[in-house]
Amino acid sequence: MAIHKSGEDYLEAILIIKNKKGKVKSTDVASFLNYSRPSVCNAVDLLQKDGFLIMDDRKHLELTPKGLIIAKKMYDRHCFLTDLLKNIGVD
Repeated sequence: MAIHKSGEDYLEAILIIKNKKGKVKSTDVASFLNYSRPSVCNAVDLLQKDGFLIMDDRKHLELTPKGLIIAKKMYDRHCFLTDLLKNIGVD
């Protein structure tokens, strides 16, 4: 199933938080993206159903291999664009 832009944003956020904290919960994603917890819970449910992430018995979010590929792609793209903009003088 295809993923929407918002789904890509969630997956990238989960990757970034996991790299910083080691563990990710829905509340971490809500804080990071400045979204409401119900919105994040709804998105997490959809991403789980589509096979992009799983939630363990402690409510930690883990990217599946399929989700990790998309998250890394989005993160790499954002890093590339950030570096490009910095190189041309944009703050």
